[in-house]
Amino acid sequence: MYETARTFLIAREMKAYNIGLFGLSETRWLQSGQLGLVSGETLLYSGHPEEDVHHTEGVALMLTPIAQKALIGWKPISSRIISAKFTTKRNLHIVQCYAPTNDAEEEIKDGFYQQLQAELDNKKTNDITILMGDFNAKIGADNKGYEEIMGTHGIGQINENGERFADLCALNQMVIGGSIFPHKNIYKVTWRSPDHTTENQNYVL
Repeated sequence: MYETARTFLIAREMKAYNIGLFGLSETRWLQSGQLGLVSGETLLYSGHPEEDVHHTEGVALMLTPIAQKALIGWKPISSRIISAKFTTKRNLHIVQCYAPTNDAEEEIKDGFYQQLQAELDNKKTNDITILMGDFNAKIGADNKGYEEIMGTHGIGQINENGERFADLCALNQMVIGGSIFPHKNIYKVTWRSPDHTTENQNYVL
């Protein structure tokens, strides 16, 4: 979203698909804040707290006016994690993520998952928690050992990030929604490398 007018393009697509709440990864915005758009949407964003760093990482939640009215509160946890709570029949706890890549340093990946687990531990018993975003993980189609938290419709072969992701879901009794239902790969893939050799899939839990 660092490029001019990208925010308004996203807002337009939200209206076209009648989406009330939209999670964004790799926004590349710095610091954190709340921004009201002239089109009516509200943007909650979390990035690097420093001003003199490269525009990398960043997460955000875009809300329609209806979602904004239901918002209880939100928290910019880091440049990779943002959370918000909404009032519904049961309180809704949304956590939007942008995980480190599979080849990132172990210390960075450990820190991300520790922060994420701490936020998941904060939920109340009756809250409905939805964890979503770009986990830079491949879980593959083989769910042996993970039958209770994932199906057989992931793409690629499970990698280290996929194992971390699956272990997190198992610990928190969360189901990886994108792996449960059969779809053509064209509908599963949410990112493709420029040389078309690598494909990734985003997940909602």
